[in-house]
Amino acid sequence: MRTEQLEYIAAVTRLGSLRRAAEELHLSQPALSETVRNLERELGVDLLERKRSGATMSAPGRELLPHIVCVLEAVDRLRAAAGEQHRISRMVRVGTVNAATVPLLIPVVRAFRALHPVTQVEVVGAQQTDIHRALSEGGFDLGLVNHLEGDDTPAEFESTELLSGRPVVCVRPDSPLAGRPAVSVDDLLGEPLIAMRSGYVMHRYVHRLLRGRAPSFSYSTDGAEMGKLMVAEGLGATVLPDFSVVGDPLERQGLITHRPIAGDGTRVLLMLQRRRAESVPRAAQDLHDVFVRTARDLGGTLTP
Repeated sequence: MRTEQLEYIAAVTRLGSLRRAAEELHLSQPALSETVRNLERELGVDLLERKRSGATMSAPGRELLPHIVCVLEAVDRLRAAAGEQHRISRMVRVGTVNAATVPLLIPVVRAFRALHPVTQVEVVGAQQTDIHRALSEGGFDLGLVNHLEGDDTPAEFESTELLSGRPVVCVRPDSPLAGRPAVSVDDLLGEPLIAMRSGYVMHRYVHRLLRGRAPSFSYSTDGAEMGKLMVAEGLGATVLPDFSVVGDPLERQGLITHRPIAGDGTRVLLMLQRRRAESVPRAAQDLHDVFVRTARDLGGTLTP
């Protein structure tokens, strides 16, 4: 068994394709495929499921993936201890729904970089179902997802509650809605509404809140960050968890603000999830811990 065989498996898992992994590794696809096959024969396990749409980890492969990553990180530590100038930095991948990230994610990445200056952090925006699938297949180390209070959490994941907030109406400070202490459903229906696409928790919440009634005009967007930009440009209002708005750069610049929804007591939870495994790579564990500490500090700034 050679270290590069394990690196190749990690690349295929991360990229979901033998072709894309071959391009990144500067190998021919047949050469990469043969190297992986040799490792599978040596281990006696089919690590990959090969489909027309790409390559994903098999169930036995997912069980072995944490051990593969641990070996690679141990090799990195050995190279670093030996003073090697060109050691290979590992990557931690985080899948995140957009309605929760900027105020929390930026300080987390900054703190993590101080702990692991050569470990890359790749942040991928995705819907919750895609995040769960990638966590199961080893494509993501961690996932940030929203839950409405009372939602079931998947048993196959270890879930940690980071933040608890409430849905709020996000508007420009010069909007008529910003002059009200709370926004009613009737108020919201009278404004252009910037809604999240189907598949997001906030889409489900707004559909329930409006009870089938239609706003005067609506947009549909893929993620809170674009929604907040559209609000800042005066295109309408959007509904997001308060922890997606408080501390956001647009809020700090005075371009957006928020108001509670009258008569609504719904809570939204931001959960940090990862696949249950006996062994967790050190960098992924450290990033998990930084998320928990930072969320604890940030939670005190949110509206109760």
